Amino acid sequence: MSGEAPFFAEVADAPEGVRAFWMEAQDGTRLRAAVWSGGAAGTAIVLPGRTEFVEKYGRVVTRLRERDLSVAVIDWRGQGLSQRHPVTPHLGHVDDFRRYQEDVRALLSHPEVAALPGPRHMIAHSMGACIGLRTLLEESGFATAVFTAPMWHLQMRAATRELTAKMTRLASAFGFGLRLTPGASPRPTALSVEFETNALTSDPEHFAWCVRQITAHPELSLGGPNVQWTRAALEEMARLYVAPLPNLPVLTFLGSEERVVSASVIRSQMKAMRAGRLVDLEGARHEIFMERPEILAVVWNEIDGFLAAPLSGRQAVG
Repeated sequence: MSGEAPFFAEVADAPEGVRAFWMEAQDGTRLRAAVWSGGAAGTAIVLPGRTEFVEKYGRVVTRLRERDLSVAVIDWRGQGLSQRHPVTPHLGHVDDFRRYQEDVRALLSHPEVAALPGPRHMIAHSMGACIGLRTLLEESGFATAVFTAPMWHLQMRAATRELTAKMTRLASAFGFGLRLTPGASPRPTALSVEFETNALTSDPEHFAWCVRQITAHPELSLGGPNVQWTRAALEEMARLYVAPLPNLPVLTFLGSEERVVSASVIRSQMKAMRAGRLVDLEGARHEIFMERPEILAVVWNEIDGFLAAPLSGRQAVG
């Protein structure tokens, strides 16, 4: 399946020249992606977090295009305009996190993306960074990776994590995998919390912008994960925690007010990476690219220095 797909430019704050299209994963799942071509300095492959969608990265795409990069962004299966589970389309669902690697392969092999110039840089947030870390271990061709608040473990006590893993495995085995994970909200996060108590951003303008996007286009929104997604996520994070780490330059950002993913695991993983660098951001919450202007100034300054480092000697993992 291929062809032109919708793109809601009026809420995206994205550069002109976008080409949004449908593509099909190996298992037949229909996916949406978008490309901005014309950058001569390389290509940024953007892997969004859970609940996110192409339009939410419009401002990030603007920054990347200003740096003369071509850009490709994907809607993961189960969210955005990509195909969702027919029974619970409003909840995040995947039966196994390895399914997301099929999405990555569909994106990288699509003619619109394969034609974009190198070097290829991964830009991945939260769940996208969990998927992206696996990709770096299995796919060749990336020169660098930039991770923001990577979901390499959720912020919970080890005992709670083990109990949750056991309970979600048991619930899935007894046919309750499509039910909402206990404690999660069926409503989109931006609509279920007030700005003052949200864990995503300390910037009221970005928070309001995200609310406007899903209010104008509720078909883009997503509620909490179902039990099966939670089980699959915990299993993949456990696998990655003991897996080899990628052998390429990695820049990771972590906010001091992080309340979603495990800061301690991020620190230990980055410390173990031969070419990894961790940047702490005072006052930042989970969604680094949706933060206050003064925080974003630090982020993009760090990214500029990282991408400008000599590529000689850098090897894409493979």
